[in-house]
Amino acid sequence: MQDEKKVPIHFAPLQGFTDAPYRNAHEAVFGGIATYYTPFVRVEKGDFRTRERRDIEPENNTVRHIIPQLIAATPDEMRKVIALFQQKGYQEADLNLGCPFPILARRHKGSGILPYPEEVERLLQCMKEFPDMQFSVKMRLGWEDPKECLALLPLLNNYSLKQITLHARVGKQQYKGETDRDSFETFYNECRHPLIYNGDINTLEDINEIVSRFPNISGIMIGRGLLANPALALEYQQDKKLSQKEMLGKVKAFHAVLFDYYEAHLQGNDQLVNKVKTLWEYLLPDMDKKFKKKIHKCTKIEIYRAAVAEALRV
Repeated sequence: MQDEKKVPIHFAPLQGFTDAPYRNAHEAVFGGIATYYTPFVRVEKGDFRTRERRDIEPENNTVRHIIPQLIAATPDEMRKVIALFQQKGYQEADLNLGCPFPILARRHKGSGILPYPEEVERLLQCMKEFPDMQFSVKMRLGWEDPKECLALLPLLNNYSLKQITLHARVGKQQYKGETDRDSFETFYNECRHPLIYNGDINTLEDINEIVSRFPNISGIMIGRGLLANPALALEYQQDKKLSQKEMLGKVKAFHAVLFDYYEAHLQGNDQLVNKVKTLWEYLLPDMDKKFKKKIHKCTKIEIYRAAVAEALRV
């Protein structure tokens, strides 16, 4: 496959994982990503979470292209978040209509709003109040019925959107079960906006399969697949997998950058150990289980350092 046929790879936002330090370290060590997205910013009890506000601060983000994401159930909530984005100098925003977590979905946020076209339209209408902003949408096939996205499509086609990212599952599935590429294809055939595929992309073969089946796709968004193999986008750009030695070397460098950052910014042994251990929930799933077990059992930072050094010995 020639370079000109490469589709852009987008790094999906994942709460608790892809914070600013992670994104910065990923681009510095691995790269291959066209656009990074922040985990969603929300209004809660009339204000913003400090962590979410800090995560979008321009001085905390060094990646070349970043788009902040928002989640809202009402135009009032949406206006507040967009005003914050504008205050921070952003000219793009991604609206989350895909989050599958029941606690948010019950409040008609994320994929929980998809069965209610009139509520979705109010959010889309709100975008018109911000002519200087470019908007994109990340969504699912529906909350419980994959036809819900098709019911929304005429509405979405009528609004000015930079792109739509469609995760090929319904919200009730969360991240379980098969993706529904046939329902994605129906949407793909009728969508007038640039469309990005999302859902269960874990290997080079998965990427090439999607590009082959959907030749007019505008990009592929990957989340958990990149947490497991942070080199996946790079491998796609280079058209070859990294050797085990190359991979372990890069993971070692990536881990060192992140560890140094968190060590400088977190308080005490427990905070630091708990934060750096989250990296290993997805990272290198094929690693020898005895190494993973050692890392997960660590409670002291020096023991953790030794366990990681042993696991990543090149």
